[in-house]
Formats: sequence, C-alpha cells, structure tokens
Amino acid sequence: MRKEMKICLPVYKVLYSVAFIVILSIIRGISRVSEIGLAMEPPVGLLALVFCADTYWIEIQSKRAEVFKLCPLKKQAGAVRKRLAIQMVFLTGCSAMGYGMFYWQKPMAVTGGEQLAEFLVFLAAIIVTIMFWGTLSMTICNIFRNIWAGIGCALFLWMTLNSQAGDRILGKYNIFSYTFRDSYDITNLSWLWGKSISLLITLALAAAVPLILKKREAAL
Repeated sequence: MRKEMKICLPVYKVLYSVAFIVILSIIRGISRVSEIGLAMEPPVGLLALVFCADTYWIEIQSKRAEVFKLCPLKKQAGAVRKRLAIQMVFLTGCSAMGYGMFYWQKPMAVTGGEQLAEFLVFLAAIIVTIMFWGTLSMTICNIFRNIWAGIGCALFLWMTLNSQAGDRILGKYNIFSYTFRDSYDITNLSWLWGKSISLLITLALAAAVPLILKKREAAL
C-alpha cells in the first residue's frame, strides 16, 4: 500500500489539490450552509478529473511499462484500481476539509441536526462525483493514449453538464444533479437519480480496466 501511495500521491499533486481547495473556500462566496455543497461539487469534480488522469499513464511516463506488464493482468488491474481508490480517498478527505473551511464566511446558521444532515448529504454526493470524474478521465486518457487529449475530452463533458443547458436537458438525471437541486429543500432527493447513473457508469468503467490494460499493452 505504501508503494502505491508513493506512486499515485506525489508531493506536487498533494500540494496543488490542497491549495485548490483552500483557494476555493476563499474566493467562492456563500450565504447559507446549504450552499457549501453547491459551491464545491463542480470544482471538486474538475480537480478529480485532472488528479486521476495519469493513473494508468504514469507507468508509461516513468518508463515502468515494460516491468508492469510482466505482472499477471489480474494483478495489474488490481494495482490500478488500488491507486485510483487511494486518490479518491485523498480527494474525499480534501473535500471534507474544504467543507469545514467555508465556515470562515460565517454562513447563515441552521440547527445542528440540519447542519449535520447537509454535510452527510454533501459527503455522499461528492464521493460519487470524485469516483465518476476520476475514473472517466483515467479511462479516456488511456483510450486516446494521450493524457492531454483525455483531459480535454473529459473537460468538455464537464463543461457541458455543468451548465444551464445541461440542467435543462437532463434535469434530475444530470451527473451534477446535486448541484442543481433545490438547496432549500433537503428532503427532495430526486438528485439521487443523477448520482445513481454516475455510480453505474463508474462501476462499468472500473470493470473495463483489464480490457483497457490489455489493449494498452498490445499497443506498447
């Protein structure tokens, strides 16, 4: 596990992700506690998109591809999924930290129970968001065999879905359904449709890891 953490969590990635969250909490204004999640989800999705893009590609960048592909395909896939999981846990921790940092703005308070409910709802939504964008960008980068092309395609999709047009067309089925929900009504859980779709796509992409690894090795 320590080896995988060293590979997928280099110092520069840790520093820029923490800086991103801190800056976001400073420049993104909110007035109510229920707005914290709305302010954080799209930017954190973007961070996950960039952060996880090199999860496969790092082997080629570091010239370890020839050694890595000597391992059984099952072991390779397990290593890739483990690295992706480590990055997602790290980003979830950063998101939880960032949520708390927004309180420096002294948003309009609600009862303690409602604040806890808002945080738990945010945590559930942001975990799925991180999983989706991290896995998607990783997959696209390796399909195109170019990290910048992969990030560009994923970014285009991010911009399309994180828009009024995306909300108008997809509604509760949008990947960003949590962001576009009615933040005044915490009991309205229609946004779970969008998150459920995100989760299913993520699981499908994760299941395709061995196939993508096999095709990548054939091209090396």
